[in-house]
Amino acid sequence: MNVTITPSSVAGTARAPPSKSYTHRAILAAGYADEATVRDALWSADTKATAGAVDLFGGDVDRADDGTLEIGGFDGRPNVPADVIDCENSGTTMRLVTAAAALADGTTVLTGDESLRSRPQGPLLEAIADLGGEANSTRGNGQAPLVVTGPLSGGEVSIPGDVSSQYITALLMAGAVTDEGIEIDLETELKSAPYVDITLEVLEAFGVEARQTDDGFAVEGGQSYRPAGGDYAVPGDFSSISYPLAAGAIAAGDDGEGVRIEGANPSAQGDTAIVEIVERMGADVEWDREAGVIDVSSAPLSGVEVDVEDTPDLLPTIATLGAVADGDTRITNAEHVRYKETDRVSAMADELGKMGVETTETQDSLTIHGDESTLEGATVDGCDDHRIIMSLALAGLAADGETTVEGADHVDVSFPGFFGLLEDLGVALERSD
Repeated sequence: MNVTITPSSVAGTARAPPSKSYTHRAILAAGYADEATVRDALWSADTKATAGAVDLFGGDVDRADDGTLEIGGFDGRPNVPADVIDCENSGTTMRLVTAAAALADGTTVLTGDESLRSRPQGPLLEAIADLGGEANSTRGNGQAPLVVTGPLSGGEVSIPGDVSSQYITALLMAGAVTDEGIEIDLETELKSAPYVDITLEVLEAFGVEARQTDDGFAVEGGQSYRPAGGDYAVPGDFSSISYPLAAGAIAAGDDGEGVRIEGANPSAQGDTAIVEIVERMGADVEWDREAGVIDVSSAPLSGVEVDVEDTPDLLPTIATLGAVADGDTRITNAEHVRYKETDRVSAMADELGKMGVETTETQDSLTIHGDESTLEGATVDGCDDHRIIMSLALAGLAADGETTVEGADHVDVSFPGFFGLLEDLGVALERSD
């Protein structure tokens, strides 16, 4: 599907979708349990992949009409799957499920789409091997397809922290049900640390104790996953909130009516930083944390410097904000953003460039030169990446002329209702095959 955006003003109320990061962890945590209910879960292409893995491990994920997930788990010991686990486009699924597979008494094969089969898994495979399991890349390059054989009993392992925090999450979640537990020593500084905070928060909600140590993280073995009261509610997603928030900052009308975002309750998500970033750039932002409501109105924006070491998913949104701001917007500590669904640093530089935006790209930074840019409508490639698609659609709100985003159906990965939300806020858009 392609979507053509006509420059538009936005106003009205938007509801934050549930957090993808929390939903992944909650579905798998419920799988590790005997049974659990997950409420307010995001049901998207990525989270369906995690649910499918739980099913193949011997669990059962049943989605009710109201979206609630009733999950019968495999009670800490996954079965050997009867089929290959297809993680689709979901890196989170592959990494979390790879560690779960190492608990099964037999061999599991995992694969994914072309993009996922190009993403690095090597450090996690090495960690599983160091803990007594077997884990190999079929092509010997540290990338999927993967073959994992267990069971492992736990122990101490070292792993780099600057490739993906998901490795740490995967090992902590699996380690709780091993005999010995797992102690993780970080070889390098941890990137995207708030995502491990999310993991610790979800583990605590499911009755599992894990902790940060002087050198990394640790989780005791022999624990059971049991959420209080038998259920868990997923909070709103600040990665997704960044899009209606940026839309209000870019294109709220001149009549004073802005965009209200509901479901913006505080949590461990690092991407809550987007509220402060948009405010620093000059938009009028008010966040009632107790009510979970953000109000945003547009104003002239100015470039800022933003470090995305802990918030890699915000880079595409910030790049679009920089394209409409005065001066330079410099995004730093961004090398790990190159290893997502696509190289998001180059993708945003290339696609915004088609719209007349001047950028400077280094290995670990992206600078958007707002004063040297003329934002013009163009046909751009969504790069099969949900966050690139949504960010380019926002750029189309302020461009001179229509903007067509190709491959826009990939928003289903994290925000299936994104284009409907834009329409509800007053955006004129057309879908086409």
